[in-house]
Amino acid sequence: MKRHQDILKRLEKEKHLEVLDLCEILNVSAVTIRKDLKLLEQKGLLHRTHGGASLENPYINERTVLDKEKISVEEKNGIAQMAASRIVENDSILIASGTTVQAFSKYIQPKNKLTVITSSLHVVLHLIHDKNIEILQLGGYIRHSSASVIGNYAEYILQNVSCSKLFLGVDGIDLEYGLSTTNLEEAELNKKMLNAAQKVIVLADSSKFGKKSFARICDLSRVDEIITDSGISDIKRKKLEEKEIKVTIVDGL
Repeated sequence: MKRHQDILKRLEKEKHLEVLDLCEILNVSAVTIRKDLKLLEQKGLLHRTHGGASLENPYINERTVLDKEKISVEEKNGIAQMAASRIVENDSILIASGTTVQAFSKYIQPKNKLTVITSSLHVVLHLIHDKNIEILQLGGYIRHSSASVIGNYAEYILQNVSCSKLFLGVDGIDLEYGLSTTNLEEAELNKKMLNAAQKVIVLADSSKFGKKSFARICDLSRVDEIITDSGISDIKRKKLEEKEIKVTIVDGL
């Protein structure tokens, strides 16, 4: 059927599509699109999601930081450089865990004093040699897979601080589900970080869009800016901007 072929061709380009968008593009009802997606999923050609479809399984399994470092390296470095430009003189920032924020920490070069609060051991190792950076390493249990801390000790410290920005890495960005990660305790720590920051900046390569993981961090309404690469579809970018989220696309990626 031509409509099925059109759906699959668009999915190859967009990676993830919403039912309502397909209704508008193909000029058919939501009931028809859902039947099409169910049939295509039964044939093993796509994965149905809440309100849409994806070529890849949208549910993310946990991988180690060493495995993640090998994925989308160029994109992560470009995003990281752009994120570093968001730091101002005498700033105070929160940095969560993940390979994209680890890359971000390599490009931080403050002209004056900078205060960094982080859960990531790798971030600390990248910043520790710069005397202009005052570092508060959150304490707690170590997650071996992410080389970061989790737990009540870290959450308690965050109740008593306030920073201008949170730089957050995530495993999934879904328009309905929001931001998510693979670990429930890490998601809880990220929520405390959100409450301690005046502005939330998400660093995520385009492969993260349309995906969700076990532990939900927050709704997209909590996000001020997403820095990503040119792999993000126009549809997703427009929908994010409709939610009043600034979407910064790094040129050349």
